[in-house]
Amino acid sequence: MSVPKLPANLPDPELNDNAKTVLERRYLRKDAEGVPYETPRELFWRVASHIAAKESNYKDSTQKPAALARQFYDLMTSWRFLPNSPTLMNAGTDMGQLAACFVLPVGDSMEEIFDSVKHAALIHKSGGGTGFSFSRLRPKDARVGSTGGIASGPISFLKIFNTATEQVKQGGTRRGANMAILRVDHPDIMHFITAKEREGELNNFNLSVGLTERFMRAVEKDEDYDLIAPHNGKVIETMSARNVYNILVHKAWESGDPGIVFLDRINRDNPTPALGEIESTNPCGEQPLLPYEACNLGSINLGKFCLHKVKDRAKLCDGIDWDGLKETVHLSVRFLDNVIDASKYPLDQIDEMVKMNRKIGLGVMGWADLLYQLGVPYRSQEAVDLAEKLMAFVRDEARSASKQMASERGPFPSYAESTFGKKNLGPYRNATTTTIAPTGTLSIIAGCSSGVEPLFALSFVRNVMDNDKLVETNPFFEQALIDADAYSPKLMEEVAKSGSIRNMDYVPDEIKNIFVTAKDIEPIWHLKMQAAFQKATDNAVSKTVNLPNDATQQDIWDIYWKAYETGCKGVTVYRDGCRQNQVLCTGDGDKKKTGKSEKDSVVRDRPDVIYGFTQKVSTGLGDLYLTINEMAGRPFEVFATIGKSGASITAKAEAIGRLVSLALRSGVDVREIVGQLKGIGGEHPKFQKKFLCKSIPDAIAWVLETRYMKGEHVAGATSSLAKPICPDCGENLVLEEGCEKCHKCGWTKC
Repeated sequence: MSVPKLPANLPDPELNDNAKTVLERRYLRKDAEGVPYETPRELFWRVASHIAAKESNYKDSTQKPAALARQFYDLMTSWRFLPNSPTLMNAGTDMGQLAACFVLPVGDSMEEIFDSVKHAALIHKSGGGTGFSFSRLRPKDARVGSTGGIASGPISFLKIFNTATEQVKQGGTRRGANMAILRVDHPDIMHFITAKEREGELNNFNLSVGLTERFMRAVEKDEDYDLIAPHNGKVIETMSARNVYNILVHKAWESGDPGIVFLDRINRDNPTPALGEIESTNPCGEQPLLPYEACNLGSINLGKFCLHKVKDRAKLCDGIDWDGLKETVHLSVRFLDNVIDASKYPLDQIDEMVKMNRKIGLGVMGWADLLYQLGVPYRSQEAVDLAEKLMAFVRDEARSASKQMASERGPFPSYAESTFGKKNLGPYRNATTTTIAPTGTLSIIAGCSSGVEPLFALSFVRNVMDNDKLVETNPFFEQALIDADAYSPKLMEEVAKSGSIRNMDYVPDEIKNIFVTAKDIEPIWHLKMQAAFQKATDNAVSKTVNLPNDATQQDIWDIYWKAYETGCKGVTVYRDGCRQNQVLCTGDGDKKKTGKSEKDSVVRDRPDVIYGFTQKVSTGLGDLYLTINEMAGRPFEVFATIGKSGASITAKAEAIGRLVSLALRSGVDVREIVGQLKGIGGEHPKFQKKFLCKSIPDAIAWVLETRYMKGEHVAGATSSLAKPICPDCGENLVLEEGCEKCHKCGWTKC
């Protein structure tokens, strides 16, 4: 498609450096060499004009496309609202797929399973994420009637979906993200709960256990519950509900995976039960959907609606621009409804279901920024109460806007059979209107805090070109310090080291009380905030309950139970450092009691003659030739050579080989080396007959493990022992809004 003509008086959007970088790397249209030929102004006009053009589909519309396009442009470039990433990337382009999230069914037959694999690949190619329920699949070792064979179970097929995802780039901009859900009463539930621990390669999936109220009551009463085969309804066995719950809690404490969703609560809010039961959600869990449904999402930046700081916390509402927020909600709902008509869906079944229910998900971001401006601590009842009032306002105005559009355009086609139609609540254009989704790169573009999360750090050091380091600080925090006559560049450097001011005695107490970060907040306040927003959200809330490293399993037990009691539709917890390899920790408490000092470590000399073998492994960077020389049947040294690659890759391969050799000759057990190298991801993974080769170190680990570990499984770098690393810039990722993201460069998994 051609770039729409720009109006003569169209202003350029005001962008900070981070926003410019993110737009250039991920959103601006590029030529065949990857060089952007689109400006930010052209991008937002492309999106605004394309979405507004759909207004001409409706003869009773109160809006004119040309005027509406300018309103949409101003809405986005004032950073009051942004649609989800696929809309920014693809609106007005040949790709044309504008929805962020989809749910696909996985039926209990080989044909249905591989149809779903194919459909997922098409969705990932178009820039969307997918959710699946594997609960319909018969359990492992069940009889297959058509062939007389034995079923391999949901986990085996989950690995196939994961491998397929690994091979598909999302529209050339991001790797596919998936959600896998299994009901807690499925016979393979224990394999599912521990799947990432055992397998280590489900790197493209978030896992969530679908909990039922029957199961939760059994946990409460310490009773057994039934595991039921989905293909025939027979009870396979009974298990202690409390034991299963304990193991689920333990895995969440250990690695943050799997999460949980409450299926009965989700289906009580299902607006179209006549069309089926909701079995799954999108990748971050905030959007429950029927099979073949999609939802387009957008977020309002609450930080733009503060009038002034409020000294009397009983009158916080006086500090909010309710009229401006109302106007923005109505315009945003119209924008999102138009997106449904503008989008080109990858499957006919999806096109039909989307237009049957016309679900949209209007959410919020910049919540922490709003609280900072109002002068309210995140961890306070006043903030929780305000969250409930504010989201109720957004929901009510979104539904009002949906009713207005129904009078112009008609209700969503399944309205008569919906809960709205059955209760005679009046016609709505959309079956759902509100969702609080991850805002990832959107919040970077808008220059605001993510979703309804607290700020992750008040200040941090961002690496820029030529190894320069730039200290970046939250502007509201910086202004508060200036107003209190407490600002200094040295203080900013100190804050950047930890991101928090919690332990800084020389910062005024009022500022320390208000400007808290995610790690400063007790877990219960994270959960209270999620529950407050959930009360007035049609779909669900993407939020992470952050826990300190010393949090106990009982803490997570209590959080899960409180989430159940307070009406949350799911919850994600993350204990700080739980994915970091403890071997890498420093400090006396982590040293192994071996009886040897560091001086006792001796590098063995190389003999004049040594024998070994050379193995060829195909990698995404070329063929790797790995020579391993042995002494007494054990590896002694490693030489890694890679063909058809540049000098930089060759040097890295040689360096890895030298370091592995040094470790082996110093007496490090091969198991420890495999654990460090296995699963390290690269940008060019390649599927082999026997394993997925993710990188050169992963290939070396595979050869060592295959030859010397005698079938023993070693947890690798994609397991719960690894610190997640950004594939773009190499910085540590954080878990926020239920999704891994990088605060340094803006990369996000979702």
